[in-house]
Amino acid sequence: MMKHPLAAAACLPLACGLIAASPAPAHAAAPPTTDALTIATFNASLNRTAEGQLLADLAAPDNEQAANAAETIQRVSPDIILINEFDYDPQGRAVDLFRTNYLEVGHNGADPVVYPYAWAGPVNTGSLSGFDLNGDGKIALPDDGWGFGAFPGQYGFVVYSKYPIKTDEIRTFQNFLWKDMPGALLPTKEDGTSWYGDDALAAFPLSSKTHADLPIDVDGTTVHVLAAHPTPPSFDGPEQRNKKRNFDEIRLWADYIADRADYLYDDAGVVGGLPVDANFVILGDYNSDPLDGDSYPGAIDQLLTSPRVVDTLPVSKAGPIEARLQGGANAQHLTDPIYDTGDFGDDPRPGNLRIDYVLPNAGTQVNEARVFWPTREDPLFRLTGVHPFPTSDHRLVWARMRFPTAAAPADDPQTGGSQPIAPVPDQPEAPSPQPSPDTPADASQGRTPQTAHKGSRGKNPSALAATGSSALTALAGAALLAAGGALLPRTRRSRR
Repeated sequence: MMKHPLAAAACLPLACGLIAASPAPAHAAAPPTTDALTIATFNASLNRTAEGQLLADLAAPDNEQAANAAETIQRVSPDIILINEFDYDPQGRAVDLFRTNYLEVGHNGADPVVYPYAWAGPVNTGSLSGFDLNGDGKIALPDDGWGFGAFPGQYGFVVYSKYPIKTDEIRTFQNFLWKDMPGALLPTKEDGTSWYGDDALAAFPLSSKTHADLPIDVDGTTVHVLAAHPTPPSFDGPEQRNKKRNFDEIRLWADYIADRADYLYDDAGVVGGLPVDANFVILGDYNSDPLDGDSYPGAIDQLLTSPRVVDTLPVSKAGPIEARLQGGANAQHLTDPIYDTGDFGDDPRPGNLRIDYVLPNAGTQVNEARVFWPTREDPLFRLTGVHPFPTSDHRLVWARMRFPTAAAPADDPQTGGSQPIAPVPDQPEAPSPQPSPDTPADASQGRTPQTAHKGSRGKNPSALAATGSSALTALAGAALLAAGGALLPRTRRSRR
């Protein structure tokens, strides 16, 4: 029973008057962060069909495809970039030639980009296994390599950085055996026996290229670049050997960042994963779309729904346009084409997909995230084009973000990671120094996240922000509810 109804009622206008007359309360101080960094991943298709061919192509500054790849990178000018499908040579000559002859030379008005630091390492592609891995009765490359490839080093990758790479702390997982992952999805024959056999599995690496943890010193804060390029989940049979390997290659990073890697040993014999308070960004072509394509169910969701990961959800205007124009398999897709990062065959399949990712740790502030995919009327469309592509069938993907300089706790594992949501595409574009709308805007032009996939196996928490008069209105409402004795709890939505 309410003892003083008149007193309670009298408090309502008083509370509203006080709130309306008072300035909005100051926001809590933002946690310390690094300066804004633009970090990108790009499968640039700088692989060649013969060993040494990439070196020959990069030795002079007149290779059109390499120049297109370099200009694409210059238009975004990332601070850190992973380039997939960049043939590896042990002396690192290709890394230096691309940097000197292409990245540090301006193309079509784009400013040169200088990367004092770079890393490339050996990979399993093109390394002949000595076993008949595909079951065709013979042992030969490319199918019977530990990773699909015509020669050692084909389809490797390189990381370029404007910040120092802490080379003494690099960890690689090229030689970790697939069978040593607990619960590994090892393929079997119809009779239940091992597809590969015990002898092959005793030497079979999980990583089709390599997995590399590259700690980078960003003005005193370490950010771990987790780089990989899992095998495509295609080109197999009922045993699903490639689908399952792709799933477990993605799982390696999911376990590594989530304190579930007690089984995992690196190439130096060091066991264990990343500290749970470490900053990281997962980069690469993971050959897995959340809803479409050939992936084993839930493959990329191992990362996208991790409470340790922020899904930056990069977008482009061209993705939906190209999906509509190309038709075919795209018409049946479930993932919104605004997120597509690759332009693949549409008839009969797989169509365009989201398979390239920039995924930082929870607690990272994401200002902006884009897929570099100019529309057809944009002068820079010449860099992406249509098949046969002038540069690559993948699009450069980038995000501009600030990493915490102190440990940031992960969200409740039951509700998923701290997930910013992609910008609404029909809002005005942030100003850009380059002609394309998919190039980075100034850090001060960060957007409020809005919506996620139209359908996804992941989670999509909503974010609400109130400032100025909106904040006063919200506070007034809260005061009214408090006076009546009922405060509504804040709820969290999830993407189904």
